[in-house]
Amino acid sequence: MAAATTSLRNAKQTLRQSLRKTLKQMTVQQRKEGSLMLTEKLLSHKAYQEASRISIYLSMPEEVDTSLIIEDIFKQKKLCFVPQFNDVQMNMLQVHSLEDIKSLPVYKWGIKQPAFDDKREDALETGGLDLVIVPGLGFTEDGKRLGQGKGYYDGFLARCSEKVPTTIALAYNVQRCTEIPTGPSDIIIQHVIFST
Repeated sequence: MAAATTSLRNAKQTLRQSLRKTLKQMTVQQRKEGSLMLTEKLLSHKAYQEASRISIYLSMPEEVDTSLIIEDIFKQKKLCFVPQFNDVQMNMLQVHSLEDIKSLPVYKWGIKQPAFDDKREDALETGGLDLVIVPGLGFTEDGKRLGQGKGYYDGFLARCSEKVPTTIALAYNVQRCTEIPTGPSDIIIQHVIFST
């Protein structure tokens, strides 16, 4: 069992390195065009249109840009939740406006998130979520996902037992994988939207 776990971890790590290298090689223009196409596809998706409680990540430079999606969430008067993570787990806490997001402190890996002493609505304590927009390094057409290796999203989605949200991943075409090694704790994403 330990050998199988080590083998899985090594296979994931090798694929992560390859995908990170590929993502770094994308030009600013390619990222911008890909992000715009993915934003349009998401905003017209039935699951997005019908959702009123949405969790979304605050994108890093090499990730699909989520800023226009966040603008639309507020414009459509949907409730917006963003990740707050510590060393143990990730929670989804409500943010109220673009100004609110701008004022968030920067933590690990240069990611903005609500402060730990900030009293905000926790999605799982107040009715769950309708939709979780999940980041990742690579995805297969059938929903297998390779994350950064911390297990935050798998752990969070496993805790959504009472009300299971719809999951959507947005990915540049270079993030499309034919196969991703997965283990029993890896959550399958319901909808993966590629830029082309």
